Amino acid sequence: MTLKQKRLVLIVGAVLLLSAATALVLFALRDNLAFFYTPTQVKANEAPQGRTFRVGGLVEAGSVKRTGLDVSFRVTDTSQIVPVTYTGILPDLFKEGKGVVAQGTLGTDGVFRAKEVLAKHDENYMPPEAQSAIDKAKQAQERSYKTLK
Repeated sequence: MTLKQKRLVLIVGAVLLLSAATALVLFALRDNLAFFYTPTQVKANEAPQGRTFRVGGLVEAGSVKRTGLDVSFRVTDTSQIVPVTYTGILPDLFKEGKGVVAQGTLGTDGVFRAKEVLAKHDENYMPPEAQSAIDKAKQAQERSYKTLK
């Protein structure tokens, strides 16, 4: 084997090894990725069925129902509403009318079954995706209101 052929074999081997390592890392992370969707996107069937994702917005006022550790509430982006169920202890900052992000799966019945619930941590914070979704929903409502006039 000539020096040129040895170099070529070495380069091809390194590329194959790097490709295999990249594929393994992506395969391992596949189940840990949780994309964010708004209630409007969930209602438009843009969210994956049977896969973990996050839904966020505001906890609708008057929607929180507690039975022991079981809690049900509705998340809204002021345009659409997604019902959520959760079993466990909610964060101290979880309140009606405040921002929330829930991670879990969407059932075939349209109810989001949360495995984790995150509440905003101060008066000024809301996840950027949730704030953007709420702003877009408000703008859409204003446009539709203006066209009705």
